[in-house]
Amino acid sequence: MPELLDLWISSLPRLLGATIRTTVPLSLISFAIALVIAVITALLRLYGPAPLKAVAWLYVWVFRGTPLVVQLFIVFFGLPNVGIVFSSFTAAVVTLALNTGAYASEAVRASLLSIPRGQFEAAQTLNLSRATTLRRVVAPQAFRIVLPPLTNDFIDLVKGTSLVFAITITDVFQVGRQIAAANYEPLIMYTLVALIYLVIVSLLSILQGVLERKVSVHVRSS
Repeated sequence: MPELLDLWISSLPRLLGATIRTTVPLSLISFAIALVIAVITALLRLYGPAPLKAVAWLYVWVFRGTPLVVQLFIVFFGLPNVGIVFSSFTAAVVTLALNTGAYASEAVRASLLSIPRGQFEAAQTLNLSRATTLRRVVAPQAFRIVLPPLTNDFIDLVKGTSLVFAITITDVFQVGRQIAAANYEPLIMYTLVALIYLVIVSLLSILQGVLERKVSVHVRSS
């Protein structure tokens, strides 16, 4: 037992270092881009011209219907065959952002559809443009509705970063694999990696609860 505890203590700095250097920034950058993709895709599917609606639908269909690890392999190993070369980190960001953006776009689209049609009609009577209506009337209401599913998408993205070891990125999971291979203690190391992910996800869940309470204050008070 003391030996196992020593292994945990000695391995923890390397694992936390990989988490801070790779897993956290990879998650944040990918999700920020995914949010932009999700909003644009949702708006195109709802209000865009027919050709762009078809393109948006095809994008969502492809990325929701194929495994993330396959997408990583296509972007990192496959695209160089047609002259498109990414570094491993960039390939991971591109893939995670596109994958999460596809899922998040459905949440954004559903939140926009949930706003009563009367809101749009009332805005029209005030001579508000569609862009102004979306920005000042619909978006604040949709944000409260879409917050929980978006947070869940972010949590799924964080867990999905554990697959980037497949394209040579040294994230927290890859470091755990390296230590396990050197010390022949896979159960101990993978359990420690799982606990790190569990802490991150738990913190995100707490943050989700705080945000939901803040954006819903006016609903409860009314």
